[in-house]
Amino acid sequence: MKSWTSFSRRQFMSSVAVSAAAACFPHKVSALMDDHLYVHGAFQQAPAPRPVADKIQFHAWAFPLDQVRLLDGPFLDAAKTNQAYLRFLPEDSLLHTFRVNAKLPSSTKPLGGWENPQSEVRGHFIGHYLSACALTYASMGDDELKAKGESMVAEMAKCQKTFGDGYLSAFPQEFFDRLREGRDVWAPYYTVHKLIAGLLDMYTYCGAQQALESAEGMARWIRRWANGISDEQMQRILKTEHGGIAESLLNLYGATGREGYLELAHRFEQPDFLNPLSIHRDELKGLHVNTNIPKVIAAARRYELTGDPYYREVARYFWEEITAERSFVTGGTSNAEFWQTDPGNLSTQLSIVSQECCCEYNMLKLTRHVYEWDADPRHMDYYERALFNSRLGTQHPDNGMKMYYFPLQAGYWKYFHSPLNSFWCCTGTGVEEFSKFGDSIYFHGDHDVFVNLLIASEVRWPDKGLTLRQETRFPEQAGTTLTIKAAQPVPAGINFRIPSWATGGGSLKVNDETVSAWSNPGSYLEVRRTWKDGDKLELNLPMRLHSEPLLGDPSQQAVMYGPIVLAARLGTDQFTKQMQFDNDHGETHIVPRAKPEGIAEIIVGSQADVDSVAWLQPINNKPLSYEVVGQKSNIAVIPLYQLFDERYAVYWKLTNHGT
Repeated sequence: MKSWTSFSRRQFMSSVAVSAAAACFPHKVSALMDDHLYVHGAFQQAPAPRPVADKIQFHAWAFPLDQVRLLDGPFLDAAKTNQAYLRFLPEDSLLHTFRVNAKLPSSTKPLGGWENPQSEVRGHFIGHYLSACALTYASMGDDELKAKGESMVAEMAKCQKTFGDGYLSAFPQEFFDRLREGRDVWAPYYTVHKLIAGLLDMYTYCGAQQALESAEGMARWIRRWANGISDEQMQRILKTEHGGIAESLLNLYGATGREGYLELAHRFEQPDFLNPLSIHRDELKGLHVNTNIPKVIAAARRYELTGDPYYREVARYFWEEITAERSFVTGGTSNAEFWQTDPGNLSTQLSIVSQECCCEYNMLKLTRHVYEWDADPRHMDYYERALFNSRLGTQHPDNGMKMYYFPLQAGYWKYFHSPLNSFWCCTGTGVEEFSKFGDSIYFHGDHDVFVNLLIASEVRWPDKGLTLRQETRFPEQAGTTLTIKAAQPVPAGINFRIPSWATGGGSLKVNDETVSAWSNPGSYLEVRRTWKDGDKLELNLPMRLHSEPLLGDPSQQAVMYGPIVLAARLGTDQFTKQMQFDNDHGETHIVPRAKPEGIAEIIVGSQADVDSVAWLQPINNKPLSYEVVGQKSNIAVIPLYQLFDERYAVYWKLTNHGT
């Protein structure tokens, strides 16, 4: 039997076509999602789960994680650091609040932060953790984490059994009573979403049947909970953050073919949020960012499963609006977790709490969806920018700790969670992100490979008998080399993304012969031929310095080298005095009243100086290192993703000469 880990998301959800009894919301077939279906007035035994075919035509599919392996480079280093942190976390402590809630014995020391026994979102990180274990097994072949994840699934099933109704959580059902009654409660469905998503990942990547059974048990509980709640009351309930619960239910439908999950997911939709997006209206000002991006991911998934163009319009417009009108130079979005301004104006949004990291995790998820629909290289331009500048540098290289916010006000620094006493939302999305760096480097069509990211890695395409090995030191190296491995000649197309930043041209050699054709920035360069073992392709993409203004304020400019955001190094003056160790929570963080120190101001003579970044020059023999010249002070500049444990500035304040 073919291992589950050999399936991509699209292949897994589409491997067996199942004819639907009704289009989106069945009437003749009412799936109760217990042990039986109610069909034409009688109970019948429910069929075994069968994956549902997606209803749309994809133009590209990501290679399954187990067919991609990272090679030496910054992404593999970061993945290994994250892997070590996952192995470090104690299983009994992770399970403690689940056992306590199920009235099972547990004498271990509880975790702290958001996982402490009094936190109302306790248990959320365990869902992330299961996902990270499954993803690390798929992407790195880590049998130890696979076994740890399977053990935790088994222990959680014991907790679930004690309730007798499918319920599974680290907090009591009373939280959901409060939600129904309109009383204050943090985010119970947000937490349950993470749990179901983690169980589904254990099933998808590790073949853990028990994980699917637990996820379905919880979905049945949700269905019973929602029975009797009017649509009006449900919309009031959904004003409380509920994460991607609709996406998880849709993925359950895709995995099992049970129509009731599709119907139940619809109950977690909010027309007041989706309808403006469907007609291309931005009414996002004032909304909590990470509450709402998951709703759009669910819309994207519903489009794939049903073919309903309404949801395609929602997802496509939202993606365009966020990436073009509500993102910083890093690709990140939000300030203090909200969209606080009108589109196109971030002039007041640089702060110590700019750019919540969870938001970028979810934007990358959404980008993967919309890219597969039409293989538009613009989507991967954004993905590359966000991956290098908003994700890679948010884990401390010494210990695997992750960031919550990404300060963008000049003079602050990166700050991180503690090993056992934080477990922020971004700790959870962080351990997932750093477990799956191989998932969007390569995509494929029926006969083509799309090389979208310059990351040292190797991808296998067993159906074609083809392997591509990519060796690169990007961004220190302005290009990459692909070597073909093939047991016999293979006809196929290899499509290199020519990024939008590659305005200086470039070149491609195949077996040392220069290809005469070239493609415009923001498109693909296709090479189609019959490939033989040992064939080599060498892509050269010259990079240059360029500036990019803060949306709404051209007097504040960020500097990039190709797709890489550069940061001014502002030193460590007063740095330790503005850090604080919290003995109650065991974590080091920024004092709330900490003040930024240092400035990044530049006097320019003309717009040409701004466009060419004339105030920077490279430092010899130090790749990606620069220094300010012709100004009052010499400031060193390096990539933002490489900068840790010191103050920095991303945006420079420009003053015209003589003013």
